[in-house]
Amino acid sequence: MDTKGFLDNWIVKNLLRAIALVVGLAIIVNIVLNIITQHGRELTVPDMTGLLFEECQEIADATGITVEIADSVYVRRMKPGAVFSQLPKAGSKVKKGRRVLLTTNAVNAKTVSMPSLVGLSMRQAKSELNAKGLVLGKLIYVEDMATNNVLKQMYKGVSVEAGTQVESGASINLVVGLNGEDGITFVPNVLGLKYQRAVDAIQENSLNVGRLYFDKTVETYADTLNALVYSQTPDASLGNTLTLGSQVGISLTMDASKVPAMPAYFDKAEQ
Repeated sequence: MDTKGFLDNWIVKNLLRAIALVVGLAIIVNIVLNIITQHGRELTVPDMTGLLFEECQEIADATGITVEIADSVYVRRMKPGAVFSQLPKAGSKVKKGRRVLLTTNAVNAKTVSMPSLVGLSMRQAKSELNAKGLVLGKLIYVEDMATNNVLKQMYKGVSVEAGTQVESGASINLVVGLNGEDGITFVPNVLGLKYQRAVDAIQENSLNVGRLYFDKTVETYADTLNALVYSQTPDASLGNTLTLGSQVGISLTMDASKVPAMPAYFDKAEQ
């Protein structure tokens, strides 16, 4: 029997139709499941600090997320309407359609009620400050059994009580406990991070931002927010540690080519 005759056989025809139907159904089911579950699709939240809301919307549409203004703070040197912070943070992994809440710079200064931070952990206190539109300034460590717990909250050099009206965007210093036996932390690697993300990473490791250097490519306040860390002191060599409250100096630039590649010891640490 030749090929044409074989294919014209009704049994063969029905068998081929059945196979095609099964394959077609499998493809359709797989497509539908992927659409419903977004299987394997994670998006990286872009960094929108320093951008206007209209620019954020364009980026969000292209990325597959949504953006919404949740609050505002007042920063004198920052462009009115520009994004001061975002949640989730830039670099976070989210599902398609995730809503990103933006805090923008208000046109006029406003005041907020100082939260009660005493007794909270340093990280909890930082979150409370951010939620109120305030900024964590310096971490001042003093001898105490409650390591990294807030003992006092300071505004403009003096203790400030909860409920006091302070200017939105103000810097709040925290006096926190330090038990000598628990006073060591690792130096984070902030190379390649934007200014605010680098500050967050340093503070989250119970350290302070030390010397800040901006090269000649950083000309405006918007540049400050978008500048990248190209050098840090001390570096984040594998196992490099500091006492809580120590300083990490960072140098920033708008020239991405100045940012070094990830040091080899990080690659080895991940293997």
